[in-house]
Amino acid sequence: MAGRQAKTLTTAQISTVLTHLASTRHGVRDRVMFLLSVKAGFRAKEIAMVEWSMVLTATGEVGDVIHLEDKATKRASGRSIPLNRELRAALVDLHARGIRGADCPVIFSERGVGMTANTVVAWFTRLYDRLGFQGCSSHSGRRTFVTNAARKVGQAGGSLRDVQQLAGHRSLAMTARYIEFDSDSQRRLVNLI
Repeated sequence: MAGRQAKTLTTAQISTVLTHLASTRHGVRDRVMFLLSVKAGFRAKEIAMVEWSMVLTATGEVGDVIHLEDKATKRASGRSIPLNRELRAALVDLHARGIRGADCPVIFSERGVGMTANTVVAWFTRLYDRLGFQGCSSHSGRRTFVTNAARKVGQAGGSLRDVQQLAGHRSLAMTARYIEFDSDSQRRLVNLI
């Protein structure tokens, strides 16, 4: 897939993935992995490196924000991401199944150890291949998150700078490269002018 951007996921594809993951051997963990990508915009490295200490409050409960530390991000672009309700519920479910400590990874392998970024990439590749989603990769959820956030940021009273911050990009130009265009939206926009 070198030289091409990962395809964004449609609402129907997201639903298909979530339905499929409900039947997998590690369905609770798998759901969190997928939602970290599509509902928080995490890169494969960030999914692999997020620890419970970045998710839990001082009282040991799943909070409302993930405090992604510099060590878990690309180019030390640590940031705080408010938790989407669906992602938070999945994290609560995973947390209820037991963890060993706050410094433990949220996403773990079958052997109970943290995954590497490459393992996360391979997991997404297998997932999308199994479902027949051509052109999708571990970055598809991230591109979907950024595109959806850009389309809805005005409704939330924000700007593209907010999307840039959530994505952990250093420039708006990089954020803009992630956003998928929509000719129907362009038509509606022009008719509003």
